[in-house]
Amino acid sequence: MHKEESPYMKMIQYEIKMIKMFKGFDRAKDIQYVYTPVFSSLCGVKLDSNNKAGYLLSGSMWSDGRISIGQCDLVESWDNLSLSQRKNLNYRYQMGCECRINTCYTVPCASTGENECLWTDWLLDNSLNGEQARQYACIRRSDMSCSWYWGGPPPEKELLDMSDP
Repeated sequence: MHKEESPYMKMIQYEIKMIKMFKGFDRAKDIQYVYTPVFSSLCGVKLDSNNKAGYLLSGSMWSDGRISIGQCDLVESWDNLSLSQRKNLNYRYQMGCECRINTCYTVPCASTGENECLWTDWLLDNSLNGEQARQYACIRRSDMSCSWYWGGPPPEKELLDMSDP
């Protein structure tokens, strides 16, 4: 890792070995580096670069093709992910790409449409890593509505019915 100058702030460049990409194939092919602000006050994150830890990273792409990660992105040690989260990455989350997750910060909190799941972890647990985040996936059901589905093995059949979202 080394620091690099940016027109806006000092950045840390982490060299990564990408093992699997779950989303974004159309925009990025082989990612070798990710960038984050040096200071946590600017939403920078610290990755353990000494022990070759595995991470699940989400971020955004700059206009020049570089990938940035920060505190508002999902940056989680692979070992800290629940079994449901790991399974959902491969089987369920792609079923929710048409769904919108609406975070509930205060009561009342109501859904604004069928294409939405209400995320209540922050409201109930004061945490972004609560029961919903760790055990559920927001997916599109066969009736085209979106709802939370408890993690588990993927369905055996191609088309889903109302009993199995």
